[in-house]
Amino acid sequence: MKLSEKARSISPSLTLDITAKANKMRTLGIDVIGFGAGEPDFDTPDYIKKAAIEAIEKGYTKYTPTSGIIELKEAIVSKLKNDNNLSYETSEIVVSNGAKQSIYNTLCAILNPGDEVLIPSPYWLSYPEMVKLANGVPIFVETDERNNFKVTVEQLEKAISDRTKAIIINSPNNPTGAVYNETELKNIADLAVKHNIFIISDEIYEKLIYDGKHISIASFNDKIKNLTVVINGMSKAYSMTGWRIGYSASNKEIASLINNIQSHTTSNPNTIAQYASVRALSTGNDIIENMVNEFKQRRDYIVERINKIDGLTCLKPQGAFYVIVNISKYIGMNISGKKINGSIDFANFVLEKAKVAVIPCLPFGNDNYIRLSYATSIQNIEEGLNRIENLLKNI
Repeated sequence: MKLSEKARSISPSLTLDITAKANKMRTLGIDVIGFGAGEPDFDTPDYIKKAAIEAIEKGYTKYTPTSGIIELKEAIVSKLKNDNNLSYETSEIVVSNGAKQSIYNTLCAILNPGDEVLIPSPYWLSYPEMVKLANGVPIFVETDERNNFKVTVEQLEKAISDRTKAIIINSPNNPTGAVYNETELKNIADLAVKHNIFIISDEIYEKLIYDGKHISIASFNDKIKNLTVVINGMSKAYSMTGWRIGYSASNKEIASLINNIQSHTTSNPNTIAQYASVRALSTGNDIIENMVNEFKQRRDYIVERINKIDGLTCLKPQGAFYVIVNISKYIGMNISGKKINGSIDFANFVLEKAKVAVIPCLPFGNDNYIRLSYATSIQNIEEGLNRIENLLKNI
C-alpha cells in the first residue's frame, strides 16, 4: 500500500544520527562532551513548579478552551504590551503545545498549495519541513557571515515572486545568534507591507540577548502588525522546554483559523502547564537576568577560545545560546584516511576522535559550519574545546 507522499517528502533529522552515536558511546562508559543542547541547562524555577502543584491540588486537570485559559491569555496580552509595545485582545492569542505547534498552525492557516515562504539561511531546521507539511514551498535566501548572517531587504526583494505568501524572521536566531536591529526590521516591515506579505516572527529567544535589545517587527505600525504573526513561548526564557507552552498573537481572522486547526488536532495545551505559565509571566524576571548573565559569560569564553583554535573561526552571537563555527578550512581534506566532505563528516570525525558531540549545520542550510550550544557548564565548554583543539593540532 502506498503511503503519504507528503510525509515521504519530509527530511529526517540529520542531527539525530550524531546524537544517537553520542548517547550510545555514553552507555558504553565513554566520556562524551556534548555541545548539542537546544534548551537551557537551568532547572525550571521553584515558584513555577509550585504553581503546577497548586493547580493539580485545586483540581485544574480537565480540558480548557482550545486556545488556552483566559488567565494565561490575559498574562500574555500584558506581557506583549509591557515588553513589546504590542496591543492585542485575548481573542487574538492562541496558546499551543510549544512554539513549534504555533508556527505549524500558522502555516496551515495562511498557506494554500504552492504558496512560497521565504526563509533566511541558516535557519532552524524545522522551518522548511513545516512549510512542506502545510503544502507550501520553502524558498531559501542565503545570508552571509560578512553581514552577521542577517538577510537584507535587497535579497528578499529579489526572492519575492507572485507566489510569495510569507517571510519567516527569527530574531534572535537559531543557529547563528544574530539579532536584527530596529532599522533592519523596519526595512523588512516596509517590504512586507509593500508586497502584502505575511511575517512569521519567531521570537522564542527574545529574552536571551546580550548585545542590543529585542524589537518585535509587529510593533512599528498597524499595517505590519496586521500582517505579522508573533510567535513566542515559555521554553527558553523560563527554562520550561518540557512543559510545552507556546503561543501566537495575530489578527482575529488568523487567530480564529489557528484555533479551529488546533481544535481538531491537539485541542488545548497541557492544563497544568498553562497555570504554571501564568505564574511565570506574572512573577519577576530575576531568573531570566541570572540566566542571561551566565550565558553571556559562557558566550564570551567560547567565542574567544574558538577563534584561537587553528582553522576555526566564529562571530560573537548577540543572542540565543548557540555559536556557529566556520569549518571550511577542513572541508575537502583527507583526515585519518577519510575525506571531510562537509559538516556531517566533520562532526562524526570530532565525535569519534575527540569524544565531542557537535551539530552539523547542513540541516540548518550551510554545510560550511557546525553549531555549538553553550547551554552547558563552563567546565564542559573548556574541556570540549581543549579536546577539539588537541585533535586539530595533530592533523
